[in-house]
Amino acid sequence: MFIGIDTSNYTTSIAGVDARNTIIVDNRKILTVKKGQRGLRQSEAVFEHVRNIPELTACFASIPEIRKKVKAIGVSVSPRPQTGSYMPVFRVGYAIAKSYADLLQVPLYRFSHQEGHIRAALIGHEEVLDRINQPFLAVHLSGGTSEIVMVDPQAHTNQIVGKTLDLNAGQLIDRIGVAMGCSFPAGKALEKLALISKRHDIKVASRLEGCDFHFSGQENYIHQLIDDGAEYSEIAYALFECIGRTIGRSINLLCEQYKVQFAVFSGGVMANSIVKETIRKRMKRQYHAVFAKPQYATDNSVGCAFLTKERFNQQETLN
Repeated sequence: MFIGIDTSNYTTSIAGVDARNTIIVDNRKILTVKKGQRGLRQSEAVFEHVRNIPELTACFASIPEIRKKVKAIGVSVSPRPQTGSYMPVFRVGYAIAKSYADLLQVPLYRFSHQEGHIRAALIGHEEVLDRINQPFLAVHLSGGTSEIVMVDPQAHTNQIVGKTLDLNAGQLIDRIGVAMGCSFPAGKALEKLALISKRHDIKVASRLEGCDFHFSGQENYIHQLIDDGAEYSEIAYALFECIGRTIGRSINLLCEQYKVQFAVFSGGVMANSIVKETIRKRMKRQYHAVFAKPQYATDNSVGCAFLTKERFNQQETLN
């Protein structure tokens, strides 16, 4: 078994996969945010993770001979695979993973939260995974990140080629959702609202600078729509359609610029059906979109567990 641990800003998660790629464990718990608030302080999130992990790991006690079965442990230690990328919440996951690895005397592999998201997006797309051995684009849209990176599978590198210049897509969704009375995180509630809209008359402009993009102007415009009494369901639909249109425009430019065929979409925002459908419509036919399955788009440690298995196998081959 290969264990993955991820302690992101808003979810504690533990996963385990076996040598046959079967997901044995996928336990997650969303951190508690009080109604009306738009997030957690890092100190609050750290406390929540410390409280959640024993509950999530309790299932391992029921697995016979668990100590013999664990071959390696992987953990997210930073938001992105770049120097200086750091958040205190990931120290909780690392502390637990390091302790487990030392006690079990198994290898410990360190990854970034973003790398885990990208790998999780490929679960259930094995036919694509087998074909992606050349650089491809990966979109990571969440409350903490809105980036498009060029992934080189051979060199194991991620280069940022497109990004938000202000708000993250998930921040925009949560801020508007909270303003409409939804609890944080607001994505699911806002999507339910959007799906009952009928007219789709409202359009929120998208704005690119090269392949980078903005979302703060959209926030101001939508707040004005709320103040003017526009229908909440129509506003919600226009919000998601704008995000999808923005990313679709940027992806078309980047695919052409870097001569790549595949774009992999991950992160909590990519669980949204309206965003995905808008991107599908905007992307040119010669480019291929690979969307994370909804259960693996949101924060999880399953991608980290798969990365751990693959890194372990690579090391075994080299040895």
